[in-house]
Amino acid sequence: MHDTDGTPSRRFGLPTAITLVMGNIIGGGIFMLPASVAPYGTVSLLAFVVLTVGAIALALVFGRLAGRFPRTGGPYVYAREAFGDFAGFLSAWSYWTMTWVSNAALAVAGVGYLHVLTGSGSKELDLVLALALLWLPALANLAGTRWVGVVQLVSTVLKFLPMLFVAVVGLFFFDPANLGPFTVGGGDWTGGLTASAAILLYSYVGVESAAISAGEVRDPERNVGIASVVGTIGAAVVYLLGTLAVFGTVAHDKLVDSTAPFSDAVDAMFGGHWGGTLIALAAVISITGALNGWTLMSAQMPYAAAQDGLFPAVFGKKRRGVPTAGVIAAAVLASALTIINYTAGVGGVFEILVLITTFSATVPYLLATAAQVYFLLSGQREKIHAGRMTRDLVLALGGFAFSFWLVAGAGYAAVYQGVLFLFAGIIVYVWMVARRPAKQQEQQEQERQATGRESADEPELVG
Repeated sequence: MHDTDGTPSRRFGLPTAITLVMGNIIGGGIFMLPASVAPYGTVSLLAFVVLTVGAIALALVFGRLAGRFPRTGGPYVYAREAFGDFAGFLSAWSYWTMTWVSNAALAVAGVGYLHVLTGSGSKELDLVLALALLWLPALANLAGTRWVGVVQLVSTVLKFLPMLFVAVVGLFFFDPANLGPFTVGGGDWTGGLTASAAILLYSYVGVESAAISAGEVRDPERNVGIASVVGTIGAAVVYLLGTLAVFGTVAHDKLVDSTAPFSDAVDAMFGGHWGGTLIALAAVISITGALNGWTLMSAQMPYAAAQDGLFPAVFGKKRRGVPTAGVIAAAVLASALTIINYTAGVGGVFEILVLITTFSATVPYLLATAAQVYFLLSGQREKIHAGRMTRDLVLALGGFAFSFWLVAGAGYAAVYQGVLFLFAGIIVYVWMVARRPAKQQEQQEQERQATGRESADEPELVG
């Protein structure tokens, strides 16, 4: 395999693909989640379980789709193959928006954890630190897929081990009296389940990471599915055990007001105040790893769309296995948002953009799972027996329902702002399609029709 500049590119192996999924799912949010859901009671642990089942179903769907279309782009590829250019563009545009806005939010969050290590600084110093958190992962990406994989593997291990340490050791200090009530206020438990789930929903975004990078994964038909499921389960173990350990070691009334729940858990287990430094260091490593992975994701989606003439051609060029224009564009846009946040003082605008990421992440999920349902029901399926067909259809519908729940949990403000931002991309689509040569459009239409005829000619083996 060679890049557009003629140099050979390296591909990710299965271990790196797994850490890419885990690293992108587990960002900095895990370090605040226990305190965020504590006000709803221990019913929030049940919400974690429900969300984990939905996330695994979604990961299985992406694995099946990647086996059918083992190309870079993931949800974009599936939506375009099923529903045409416009649906594919909406998927790519929405996901691309989510990645670079999320990167800006991650960088700002990382500065907060750095304060624990270095002490509070000036606004100018905070801005420099935030920009460094954005550009160091970008430089690692520009160095090539090999360095992306190295950074992702090391950062995932370094953040996974201390989290797992707290989770496992916390079981020896677990006190049921700290758990608090199942539902706060003695109300209907379903209300607490829904409310806590709305906070936890975004914590599983990233299950699609291996599918999006399928073109850079060795043996994607096999490894993407394994990486998606194993990475999601690994992240779920960290989430569930870590949250359970914090719930059982920190008194409920203290946990509700905690600003560093994992630090409080370590302090409760061993005494002293060194837990804050330990957890802050783990958080910085976690955020750096997440930024490394999401920077790659922010380049892969426009790369796939550029190959089809739906994004500017410059996004479709690679160097050392990485779409350089996509990496630079994402870093520049995220940097601009970060500068606005620190210098203009318009925190409200930045918060609105962060809300958009919640909605933007779900649009590709809905389109991808709907595409799988379309492929299965329209006869465009592999030579599979009835049992496999039924299983895949149930998983696809479950993934669609989970994605729909993600939209509902995002809240009215996020959906409203997200839809406006999504529709703003329509003019970009019109511009790109209008400028695309007529011959290229005709050739792509012929290829799509040929693919449809080949699928229709396949023998029907499903009873």
